[in-house]
Amino acid sequence: MSRFRLPKKMRSISVGLGFIAPNVFGFLAFTFVPLIFSLAMAFTNWDLRYHNQFKSAGIEFVGFDNFIRLFGDQQFWRYLGNTFFFMIGIPIGMIGSLTAALLLNKPLGRQVKHPWLVAILGIVFFLSVITLALSGAFLAATSILICGVAGLIFFGGTLGGNALYRTLFYMPHFTAGVATYILWKKLYDPLTGPVNAVLGPVLNDFGGVVRKMPDGVGLIGFLFWFLGVVLLSNWGLRILNRRWRDAEIGSGSMLLGLLILFSSVGFVSAGNLPGPWATIIVLGAFTVGFLPLLYRLWRGSRLERCALWKGSGFCFLIMVGMSVGILICAGFSLVAYDLPNMARNGLEPPGWLTDYHWAKPAIMVMGFWAAIGSNNMILYLAGLSNVPEELEEAAKIDGAGRWQSFWAVTWPHLAPVTFFIFIMSVIHGLQGGFEMAKVMTNGGPAGATTTLSYYIYTEGFETGRLGYASAISWVLFGIVLLITLFNWRVGNRYSND
Repeated sequence: MSRFRLPKKMRSISVGLGFIAPNVFGFLAFTFVPLIFSLAMAFTNWDLRYHNQFKSAGIEFVGFDNFIRLFGDQQFWRYLGNTFFFMIGIPIGMIGSLTAALLLNKPLGRQVKHPWLVAILGIVFFLSVITLALSGAFLAATSILICGVAGLIFFGGTLGGNALYRTLFYMPHFTAGVATYILWKKLYDPLTGPVNAVLGPVLNDFGGVVRKMPDGVGLIGFLFWFLGVVLLSNWGLRILNRRWRDAEIGSGSMLLGLLILFSSVGFVSAGNLPGPWATIIVLGAFTVGFLPLLYRLWRGSRLERCALWKGSGFCFLIMVGMSVGILICAGFSLVAYDLPNMARNGLEPPGWLTDYHWAKPAIMVMGFWAAIGSNNMILYLAGLSNVPEELEEAAKIDGAGRWQSFWAVTWPHLAPVTFFIFIMSVIHGLQGGFEMAKVMTNGGPAGATTTLSYYIYTEGFETGRLGYASAISWVLFGIVLLITLFNWRVGNRYSND
């Protein structure tokens, strides 16, 4: 009796399936099935307060009631706004990562010729630790400790090369997240934290200087706002005008960009500037600035014609960036305008995580610290290693400076890396925020740091409304999908040019 044997190709397929079977079963058990189950829950009224083993109320199919209720939920829109607010720091983190990668990509020119300097700094570091343990002057001992560590890092990195610096920059990424959040929570403590311990004397002395200034010093805030609007608007309008003349964007896309920019200037001006006269001045100056562009658009004088809405995604993104910059200028202008009144009452360090208005900026600062040396820096380092050296040398021979060489040679080769980093950062920003809010603020104060991911957690596991929490999860999935498709449609074109 002959034994039955599978064909060789079938045996190879069976062996391969056997190797990937654990991964497939894990995906089905812990990802695919829960996703389908969550989608089904989104259309039910499942509430752990009423539907559990101790109560006989049955789970009912409610159709789209959870989604209809969600879009009328003010808390949902508020927490969605918090999520987008935290995402403002994505471009800043990407710029920091790129800057760190550019610095770490260059070899260190000079090496320390006197190792005894490192030994002296090591002794200073050792003595500062002992001083910190024995002295009651916490601020002085902490300053010595920080200076000793900074000196050791500087000279140690000079001796060891870029490897040490790259490791130090990357440390925040592989440090345990909860431990990092607890550390920053201690740093932000308004009473005993070292941040306020350093800011207290500085703000006290600065307040005394401001109180001696003339009363009209508050107008500096308005001048700063006006200058910021003029410079940012002029830069954005020049970009639109150049690309429109070169037929890279259509007339409809240009009008869309102008509308977004004008609306943002008007909205922020009306809500932040001191008095209607200031708003009229800013809007009037801005209108005069882009009237020539409207005239050129009406005349239609350009090199060649293109589709009406060509480049609309680029116009939308660049004008949203301009709007964020204008909003930042508005924040600084408000602080400068109200500075005399604040100094008259005494300048005090903020409450950080305990203050409604400072909680989000405090978490964003912590996010910058962690984002600069994260995987983004590693990806940029990998992208910089692929820039052809002969192109950089050719740019130098042609007389290009550092900035011109970066913009014309380095940046185009980093476009695919930047595109990938931006998409992943946006996805992470929409889905993130839970760990920080849970550990540092518990979603407070008054919901200031609650994001959609934290809201899903509270609705599903604290209040027990599993059906409603599932509906929020799938709406968040839809938002992530739409924004990712938009980024892919717009950014993929420019990353492959």
